[in-house]
Formats: sequence, C-alpha cells, structure tokens
Amino acid sequence: MNAPKQLAEAVRESLRSVIDPEIGLNIVDVGLVYDVDADGSGVVTVTMTTTTQGCPATGYLRQGAEEAAARTAGVAAAKVNLTYDPPWGPELMSETAREILGFG
Repeated sequence: MNAPKQLAEAVRESLRSVIDPEIGLNIVDVGLVYDVDADGSGVVTVTMTTTTQGCPATGYLRQGAEEAAARTAGVAAAKVNLTYDPPWGPELMSETAREILGFG
C-alpha cells in the first residue's frame, strides 16, 4: 500500500477507532478530521479540529489520532495538526452522526 491516496484512506479508516469521549462517536463521523495527507515515503499528516477551542479532550483526541495514524500499515511517521479554521459545526458530521445526535 504505497500509493499516497490509498494510504491516506487507510489512515482515515484507522482514525475511526478514536472516540470523542464527550460525544461517544468516532472523530471521523463527528467531522473533526479535516484532511489526511500522505506522501510517497509513508509520512502522514492529519489535520483536525475539536468542537471548541477550549475542549478539555483536545490532548486526548490529538494523541489518539496520532497513535491511530501511526499504527496504520504503511505509515512511517504521523503528525497531527490542530486547527480551528474553519471552526467545527454540526454540518461537518456524517449523516449517521447527525441522526444519532439529533441534528438530522
């Protein structure tokens, strides 16, 4: 799995194992993962956010994302960038997450 696009998709799937402790759903479906980029050497960068800038779970989520990305087959190194631009909103959630949380 050396193709960067395939590796990025595999990492995105691995990120589904990271559960936001306040919401109870994975960070991909909650819409916290903005981008996953992989280069040809297996270096992966995850760009993500939290629901608010003062989120008490920020460190936990960031560490969880980094660990999930790093343990994905084919990843040589993983980095997580945290951003609040654009700010998170419920419209970023998957349809399933919105339905579960009553935003549907």
